[in-house]
Amino acid sequence: MSDASIGTPEQLRDPNYTPPIAKAVPLGIQHVLAMFVSNVTPAIIVCGAAGFGFGSNSPDFPQMIYMIQMSMFFAGIATLFQTIGIGPVGARLPIVQGTSFAFIPIMIPLVAGKGVDAIAVLMGGILVGGLFHAFLGLFIGKLRFALPPLVTGLVVTMIGLALVKVGIQYAAGGVPAIGTEEYGSLLNWTMAGTVIIVTLGLKFFTRGMLSVSAVLVGLLVGYVVAFALGQVNLGNVGRAAPFALPNPLHFGLEFSFAAILGFCLMSFVSAVETVGDVSGITKGGAGREATDKEIQGATFADGLGTAVSGLFGALPNTSFSQNVGLIAMTGVMSRGVVTIGALFLILCGLVPKVGAVISSVPIEVLGGGVIVMFGMVVAAGISMLSDVNWNRRNMVIFAIALSLGLGLQLEPDALQYLPQTLKVLATSGILPAALIAIVLNLVLPEELANEATEEVNGGMAGHGKGTMPGE
Repeated sequence: MSDASIGTPEQLRDPNYTPPIAKAVPLGIQHVLAMFVSNVTPAIIVCGAAGFGFGSNSPDFPQMIYMIQMSMFFAGIATLFQTIGIGPVGARLPIVQGTSFAFIPIMIPLVAGKGVDAIAVLMGGILVGGLFHAFLGLFIGKLRFALPPLVTGLVVTMIGLALVKVGIQYAAGGVPAIGTEEYGSLLNWTMAGTVIIVTLGLKFFTRGMLSVSAVLVGLLVGYVVAFALGQVNLGNVGRAAPFALPNPLHFGLEFSFAAILGFCLMSFVSAVETVGDVSGITKGGAGREATDKEIQGATFADGLGTAVSGLFGALPNTSFSQNVGLIAMTGVMSRGVVTIGALFLILCGLVPKVGAVISSVPIEVLGGGVIVMFGMVVAAGISMLSDVNWNRRNMVIFAIALSLGLGLQLEPDALQYLPQTLKVLATSGILPAALIAIVLNLVLPEELANEATEEVNGGMAGHGKGTMPGE
C-alpha cells in the first residue's frame, strides 16, 4: 500500500526517513487510532475490579478518569523512548507502546473489591517489574530458548481465556448490575451487539484504515446508538478540567511480594513478546532481521516505560502488535511517523476531558468491543500454537499446563489453605500455566514413546503440524 508521493521504496524502508508533514501527520494519527481502544481498556477493567469503575457510583470514580488519562500520556512517553531513544534505551524503530493486556489477570486478584487504596500495591509492582524488565535487556537474546511457541502460545491463549468473562459481564451490564433485572437485558445486549456487528462488518468487508480501526469505529457507532437510547451520561465531561499535568505518586507506592513476583514473572513473557514485535517490524517494514542492539534497546525502553508509568499512576506498557501489522500494511517504516502519533497520545493525556468522554461510554458498549478484542487474544494464542510440532511430548506439556492453569483460575477455592500471596499468584492461572510449561519443556525428553500417552489422549491424536512417532 505504499504511495510514491510519500517516498521512494528505499526511503519507506528507512526508519530515519520522515515523509512530508502533510502525509506524516495522518499516518501518525492512524497508528493511534489502531491502538486507542486497546490502550485505555486495561485501566477501565482494573478500576472496575477494584470497585470504583463503571456502575459503582463510587466517589472515587474520577480516579478512573485519571488512570485513563495516564494510560494515554505514558503510552506516548514510552513510544518516544522507542522512536527517539535515550542512549542505549530504545530501538529507534517505529514501535508503538501501549498498556498491556498481559498483566490484567495478575492485577485483578491484587485489587479485587479493595477500592482505590489497593492501586498503590499495583504501582509498587509495576515500578519493580518495569526495572526488572529493563534488566532483562542485558541478556534477552539468550533467554528466548525457554519460551518457544508452545509456551508463548499457551500464555497468550490463557490471557485471552482469563479475560473473556469480563467482556460478557460488561456487555450484560457490568458487575454492579449482577443479580438485578437490568443484567443481561435486551437493551444492554442491543448496545453490545451493535458494536460486535459493526466491527465484524468493517473487519471483513472494508480495507485500509476502516478495517484496521474496526473496533474503534464499532464503539463509536455503539456510542451513538446508546446516546439515542438515552444511556449516555455526559456529566463528567463538563466537570473535567481542560488541562492537567501528571501527578507523581498519585496513587502512592506500596511494595507487596505477590505483586512484585507477579509483575516480574509476566515481564519475562512481555519481554519476549517485544522481541517478536521488533523482529516483525524489521521483517515487514525493512525486509531484514532485527539487530541485537535494536532488540536490547527495545527491551530497555519497554521496561523503563513501564517503571516510569508506575510512578505516575499508569499501568504496564508493552509494544503493540497490531501496529506491527499496520506498518506491514502501509509499507511506511518511518519512526518519525510514529513519533507524531506519540505526541498526539501525550496531548490527549494532558486533556482530562478526553478521559471523561471515554468514561461516558456505557459499559455495555465497551463490552461489545472487548468481547471482540479478548476473543482475538485467544485467537492470536491459537495462531502461535499452530507453529508447534504436536508430537506426544508437546501434547502432554500443553495438557498439564492448561488443565492446572485454567482449572485453578476457575476454582480458586481449591487453594484456600495456601498463603494469600501464593494464592493470588496461583489463581491467576497464567503464571502456573507458564511456569509448568517452561519447566516441563526444559526437562522432559524430546520424544515420548508411542504408548506413553495412548491411555490419556482418548484416541485423539490431533492433526497439527508434526507427525506422531512411529506413524
